[in-house]
Amino acid sequence: MKDIKQTGKRTLSVTIATVLVTSLAYGQHHPKLSADLEGRAPETSVNVIIQYRHAPEQRNIDSVVTRGGRHLGTLGLVHGAVFSVAAKALVDLANDPEVELISPDHKLAATSTSVTTPDYGWMSLLGLTSSSANTAYNGSGIGVAVIDSGIGSSNDFNNGGYQDNDYGYQNNYGYQNSSRVIYSQSFVPFDSTTADAYGHGTHVAGLVGGNGNNSSGWASTYVIRGLAPSVNLINLRVLDQNGSGTDSAVIAAIQQAIALKSQFNIRVINLSLGRPVASSYTTDPLCQAVESAWKAGIVVVVAAGNQGRNNSAGTAGYGTITAPGNDPYVITVGAMNTDGSLTRSDDKMTSYSSKGPTLFDHVVKPDLVAPGNRMFSVLAPNSTLAVTYPQNIISSSLVSWMPGFQSNYFQLSGTSMATPTVSGTAALMLQQNPNLTPDQVKASLMLTATKAFPAATCPAGQTCTSQAQMMTTAVDAVTNLTYTTYYDAFTVGAGYLNAAAALANSNVAPVGQTAISPTVTLNSSTGAVTMVNGSSVIWGNSLIWGTSLIWGTSELSGSSLIWGTSLIWGTNTTSACSLIWGTSLIWGTGTDATESSNITLQGEQ
Repeated sequence: MKDIKQTGKRTLSVTIATVLVTSLAYGQHHPKLSADLEGRAPETSVNVIIQYRHAPEQRNIDSVVTRGGRHLGTLGLVHGAVFSVAAKALVDLANDPEVELISPDHKLAATSTSVTTPDYGWMSLLGLTSSSANTAYNGSGIGVAVIDSGIGSSNDFNNGGYQDNDYGYQNNYGYQNSSRVIYSQSFVPFDSTTADAYGHGTHVAGLVGGNGNNSSGWASTYVIRGLAPSVNLINLRVLDQNGSGTDSAVIAAIQQAIALKSQFNIRVINLSLGRPVASSYTTDPLCQAVESAWKAGIVVVVAAGNQGRNNSAGTAGYGTITAPGNDPYVITVGAMNTDGSLTRSDDKMTSYSSKGPTLFDHVVKPDLVAPGNRMFSVLAPNSTLAVTYPQNIISSSLVSWMPGFQSNYFQLSGTSMATPTVSGTAALMLQQNPNLTPDQVKASLMLTATKAFPAATCPAGQTCTSQAQMMTTAVDAVTNLTYTTYYDAFTVGAGYLNAAAALANSNVAPVGQTAISPTVTLNSSTGAVTMVNGSSVIWGNSLIWGTSLIWGTSELSGSSLIWGTSLIWGTNTTSACSLIWGTSLIWGTGTDATESSNITLQGEQ
């Protein structure tokens, strides 16, 4: 990976044939075959999702089986089914007039990091202190579906008061043993266990709705809890003990969340996972699934990805948003570094957080950023992450002065950790006003997001006229590379999550308009990058909901330091997608001592 440090008005010297990859689409071999199915050896077996013009019927399944395929599952939500087939049969299957599209059942993943200093992310969002965990709203009655690696058993997910576990006994302060994990189901093939073997989903669930039972009590010095400590959690496991999963498992879990919506009042889905974008969101079955949940009235919150340092294509990390965070409906979240303090004035953008615009469609992402670095949350004992990174287990001395106190907490970083802070905030908003639509929640979060980033500075010798020109730097302790992060809309979206402001906001967007994220176009003659909105979009032409109010001075182009003549727009090339996602760098490792020690980037988080 090259050093991508930049100074002054020097634009990043890149040839970005990589992000505008629409030419990769489907006409080179067969219009119904996803481009990433091409070039496979004929006898190779591949798992695919076949989408039909209607819900698949038995005759459709039989048609694949007679061609040597094996039926693995049905995904009615996207009019699809999952099969294992030989690559040589793909063209024949695509010729079926009832087939809409055939795409790989992509692998996706979640990742972790390791650090050792306290984080105060949720408290800085709500203006709380370490000894005050009370807010006007706590998420009670709201169901949040955590689609992840499972949720382990913890007192922090129980109802009632706290367990004073300094001596291992239960006190009489209202502690109850009823769990707020009210439904669990596994979608991991051949594994019905719903516990968290990896350790990621438990951590995510704790950031959404842990209540601090295991860090409360008379000997407590620091309570570790989530944004909405009384929410009900719906545990839909899709990632295995290694943090790996597939599109089909996630789609099936989303399908189940929609089916259970009324029964458990599921109003939010948290997706701290993802994989490289392989096609336009309009044809990607994973994106179609999250859109279905959104249109069913569920707020879908998705991690942006951890590829902000990926310069393998010379894009300085731009164009690396992962799916399904590339979908314009969902709320896509990037990661901020709170610098281990209660004040927001020293918070800065992490260099690893993925940046937009999205591949193929050029959607402006992320939508906003939230605390995601050095986050404390619930530990899943004996999980893969806990065993692999024992140094991440929070020191007992941090949460209690009592010698021998057993720590039940773990520390991770990444956009996986930023995402549940937004999900928890959404749950609070929906408790406050149950009539809010997903679009109203998204619009309100973006409108009230903090537009200024005090820790960002103007490059020496330059005059900055917009937030987009401000920057921070971070040094990788292993490679000694310096990473420069700017504060444009493709990096910070509409700004930094402000939960208190979102709850206090009375400017609710009108019903009937969407909050889909805009796309951007490039004027090749002037170099100007412009947002494009539809007429039914909340911030389309409204003075109250205008673009400047949502994105502030976080500009896209013009005098911005990062936008030269062809940073994201270059020549179309069929190899563009592989230039960004083809190398092992996308799943490699990296360390940034400024942001967190031993950050392990194994995928999307």
